[in-house]
Amino acid sequence: MNNLSFSELCCLFCCPPCPGKIASKLAFLPPDPTYTLMCDESGSRWTLHLSERADWQYSSREKDAIECFMTRTCKGNRIACMFVRCSPNAKYTLLFSHGNAVDLGQMSSFYIGLGSRINCNIFSYDYSGYGASSGKPTEKNLYADIDAAWVALRTRYGIRPENVIIYGQSIGTVPSVDLAARYESAAVILHSPLTSGMRVAFPDTKKTYCFDAFPK
Repeated sequence: MNNLSFSELCCLFCCPPCPGKIASKLAFLPPDPTYTLMCDESGSRWTLHLSERADWQYSSREKDAIECFMTRTCKGNRIACMFVRCSPNAKYTLLFSHGNAVDLGQMSSFYIGLGSRINCNIFSYDYSGYGASSGKPTEKNLYADIDAAWVALRTRYGIRPENVIIYGQSIGTVPSVDLAARYESAAVILHSPLTSGMRVAFPDTKKTYCFDAFPK
């Protein structure tokens, strides 16, 4: 069984007997929120407030280039979205799915720096249960989250698929691959991709089991 003992398998995959819950325990590590979103009286404009834990590295001028809002997924959760205008002449926009232990507040400075260096705007979102997003982080919610982000990027900003680069980092590679398999885009970038949920716990696993999560 590829160095997996019977007791290890039972402990990990029989209690609870649900791959989605197993994946949630192994793959999702949402931090305490590092930001809040405040909506004005009209309900159309959201203001981003970063905590000290967000470690913002720029001035208020760069922060003004960030637009945040909430959108709803097909699973009924409301997820936080962030559009970072790094360049007025940017041809491409990165649809960025971040790693498992950060939220939009912590990533905001990174997005400013990255987009400015590569002359791209960046659109990102928080998974269900992360940051200001409602719900819980699960595999099914992950797919619904990126679908909602894709729709928001296309409809709210009118960005065409041929100008979108799908970028996934760590756990973010899971929804990125799923989205890329269903929609055309300019390119796909996978940064430290996962091979499956089970391989997160047991990297030497060679086979893909029927109860595994996030298989690729």
